Amino acid sequence: MPTETKTVQRTFTGTVVSTKMTKTIVVRVDRTLVHPKYGKRYRVSRKYPVHAPTGTFQVGQKVNFVECRPISRTVRWRVAS
Repeated sequence: MPTETKTVQRTFTGTVVSTKMTKTIVVRVDRTLVHPKYGKRYRVSRKYPVHAPTGTFQVGQKVNFVECRPISRTVRWRVAS
């Protein structure tokens, strides 16, 4: 009896920082963390290359993106909205 495991797609929201590639945009995701000992809040950011085939995005725009199959060597995300 085969059991099916359903994978959950990770979803992030970030700001577009680059649209210079043809079908790919670069999105920065900011997170706020709390230092475990001192309790100070600090911001950590990471940039993700996201597949955007339409190419209608502007720098500074908010974008939702989800995990997908590998599209190229670096692109593993696609635009959701």
